Amino acid sequence: LLPDQAVQPLPKQENAQHILNFHDGEEQVVDSELMDPPDLKLNSELAIVDRMAKKEIRRLEAEVGKWSIVVEQVTGQPSPDFDNQTLAVLRGRLVRYLMRSREITVGRAAQEHTVDVDLTLEGPASKVSRKQAVIKLTNSGEFYLANEGSRPVMVNGKAIITGEMARLANNTVVEFCNLRFVFLINLELIEAIRTEAAKNQFVAKQ
Repeated sequence: LLPDQAVQPLPKQENAQHILNFHDGEEQVVDSELMDPPDLKLNSELAIVDRMAKKEIRRLEAEVGKWSIVVEQVTGQPSPDFDNQTLAVLRGRLVRYLMRSREITVGRAAQEHTVDVDLTLEGPASKVSRKQAVIKLTNSGEFYLANEGSRPVMVNGKAIITGEMARLANNTVVEFCNLRFVFLINLELIEAIRTEAAKNQFVAKQ
């Protein structure tokens, strides 16, 4: 400004509206009004999905100790059949089922039904019963298969019908509705189990 100039304030009008600056506008914004209203239906569906996922995780965690599956086509490199926890192996064309407990169920898994050995991972299993068979290791170290399904199970070419049992020796061929497997026994581990059982019986008799 020049020495003879001065800034005069604007006259205030009684009815004039107050002009908001940025700070005033920021204070009047309500955060909750900027957010979309909650979608109750979506939240309900997400909660259901979350519960189902947790239930499935608990189911899988409970079954890890019973069995595991090795899909050899993933790497193309066959891994050893046995370790110190594997009693036997049900070996198919694509999948190997490792038997790590004395009793396992074989069949077709469904949404509300689980089995230790899900044959759908090997191939078409629509004709397989949900609980087709039970494979059990006895105290004497022998493996037996009991047919609990509606269709026969072939053991070394012999039909085992519903309610019947068959002994499974090493290299036994087992067929569930055209899904063929070879039953392999961890002979070293089974022999160790038999030896330990014999020792326990001897101690008990004394």
